[in-house]
Amino acid sequence: MKTDDYENDVVIDVRDVRRTYGAGSRSAYEAVRGVSLQVRRGEVFALLGTNGAGKTSTVELMEGLAPADSGHVRVLGRDPYRQRAEVRPLTGVMLQSGGFPADLTVEEVARFWSRCSPPARTVPEALDLVGLTGRRTVPVKQLSGGETRRLDLALAVIGGPQVLFLDEPTTGMDPEGRRDTWDIVRQLRQDGTTVLLTTHYLEEAETLSDHLAILQKGRVVAEGTASEVIAGQPSRISFALPAGRAPESMPSLEGVTHRETDGRSVVLHTRDLQPVLTRLLNWAAEQRIGLEGLDARTASLEEAFLAMTVGAEPHPARSGS
Repeated sequence: MKTDDYENDVVIDVRDVRRTYGAGSRSAYEAVRGVSLQVRRGEVFALLGTNGAGKTSTVELMEGLAPADSGHVRVLGRDPYRQRAEVRPLTGVMLQSGGFPADLTVEEVARFWSRCSPPARTVPEALDLVGLTGRRTVPVKQLSGGETRRLDLALAVIGGPQVLFLDEPTTGMDPEGRRDTWDIVRQLRQDGTTVLLTTHYLEEAETLSDHLAILQKGRVVAEGTASEVIAGQPSRISFALPAGRAPESMPSLEGVTHRETDGRSVVLHTRDLQPVLTRLLNWAAEQRIGLEGLDARTASLEEAFLAMTVGAEPHPARSGS
């Protein structure tokens, strides 16, 4: 069964979904409050948010681990909860913790799991993909935290899923392991796998994702490419004036939305970085002064994330969502 959206490359389609814990009780809590988003075939989509923002609750609806209280959830054109038997063989899931039997070896765990999945990859192929070939005879209890996450990933991809859910995939990994995992995700995307990941590492989201969404209090507060999300935040120009020059001596520069000063140090905030920087440099040239430590940069994803997760209101989803 396929929907028109699936045939038009929308692989994950979530529309106005809600999920409440303890419904009907005095302690009822609505964790997901009308979330809508779409993930297209072959892209990496990052779902971001602070702890308690509703990320895990939303992903569980897509994975078919729980039904939505209301709204529409489709994965590969099917309801992942009510049609789980059809959807599950086409998806791979990497949870935050795999919970493997501690005394089994890496290879034993992988062989057991392979019997529960479509035989798209052999156990040696899956372990080689994540760099665990040399650890195949090691008991799970002797693995480091990063190696355990690699085993989680190997099991998630052993069935050759069309859609891969990665929940905090690089937690516990050292920088080298994290970047190796990024390379694996890039290769999977190149091979046509659609990836939805949650992560607290904003550099990871910015590096890997084609699109991302930020959740806050169970709602989407921003969605788009990393560049689109960042573009909504002001750029910064920082510098120090020469000795004897007070910040008050500077003219008001068109396009500056906010100015911070501390002694000779100045930070200008603007949404028009290049024109404001040009005006600043022209003024400095006219005054025949140097601007020490001059630094001009756009906002980072971290700055955008923090701005949108503190008292944020929902933003419209990207076009087509």
